[in-house]
Amino acid sequence: MDYLTTNKTAWDARTRVHLTSDFYDVEGFLSGKTSLTEIELNELAVAGKSLLHLQCHFGLDTLSWARMGAKVIGVDLSEVAIAEARKLAQQTQLSAEFICSDVYSVAGRVEPQDIVFTSYGAIVWLPDLTLWAQTIAACLKPGGQFYMAEFHPAQQLFDGYSYFNRGEPDIEQEGTYTENAGDEQHTLMCWSHSLSEVINALLQAGLVLEFFHEFAFSPYNCFAGLEAQADGRYVLKHQGQQVPLVYSISARKLT
Repeated sequence: MDYLTTNKTAWDARTRVHLTSDFYDVEGFLSGKTSLTEIELNELAVAGKSLLHLQCHFGLDTLSWARMGAKVIGVDLSEVAIAEARKLAQQTQLSAEFICSDVYSVAGRVEPQDIVFTSYGAIVWLPDLTLWAQTIAACLKPGGQFYMAEFHPAQQLFDGYSYFNRGEPDIEQEGTYTENAGDEQHTLMCWSHSLSEVINALLQAGLVLEFFHEFAFSPYNCFAGLEAQADGRYVLKHQGQQVPLVYSISARKLT
């Protein structure tokens, strides 16, 4: 089974559902709201910088960075998502370039950037983090920054997935995660990636780690068993203790 074709088909269909979901709140974005969360907003400065957003879906975060003064390029596997991202750029009159490509093929299609960004539920769709990190390094200028905010792999244990990469993908029939999902299901292929696998891939690609942070909350209500907090965060507890739900990494290309 070809994972690119399989996942592209699923994400083409998911995009059509996500566009009208409360989860993504396109109407709110068009009225001026940011789609970015407190984590990346507190940790990443983008004004006046060029930014490449890998696995950008239909562009809400990419365009939110553009609103903050970044010169942005968004990349996604889904042709439907890229088409919708371009429409949103036109609607908001924000300057942005969107490219339909898988992650591993993008390095030769863009100039090196000040920042490469990725976030939330992205790397589970990639089988090879060594090649992923090499691609990131190739897309950065000397002195450029890679930043990611991602769901913590420890949480996957509560959903029955491995913490460690087993090599072979998990292949499942499932619906999407938004509240308007309905009964439609698609085949999806994904891989688990431990924290050590992520960090070592970046180090082996020549990037220098600046910080690694873990968070005991999710900005999204997208997992079973989450408890809503008064501050808009969501937490998961195991035997009375909070489970790590998100981590962030900043790494830099020195030369």
